[in-house]
Amino acid sequence: MAKARSKATEAEQVNDWMDKLDASFKPSINAVRKIIRTAAAKLTERIKWNAPSYYYKEDIVTFGPTKVKDKIILVFHHPGIVKIRSELLQGTYKDRRLVYLNSIKEIKDAQKELEIIIKESVAMIDK
Repeated sequence: MAKARSKATEAEQVNDWMDKLDASFKPSINAVRKIIRTAAAKLTERIKWNAPSYYYKEDIVTFGPTKVKDKIILVFHHPGIVKIRSELLQGTYKDRRLVYLNSIKEIKDAQKELEIIIKESVAMIDK
């Protein structure tokens, strides 16, 4: 009897997801992934809700649909996100906020503010 293949690791799942992306979209996605991972080393990356998602004890942020090239949506879904004030965070939902990034330039311009949002989100979980 053949041995069952073990489930792919979280890193393998993310790599598989990235491999399926249109090549022209990868630089934008990778730029945002790097910002997220650099902002908080405590975060773990995995695939959840069919996209890269980041958690530390609790889910914090997930990439939204990636159907349109260079149009990135980040869904900050930790309920504490509503306490963070930033012009990047959009929406009036009771438990989440969205960030829209439409180009590599916007990603670079938003880097510092995005890092602050991520650090504050992780700090809330440690309180």
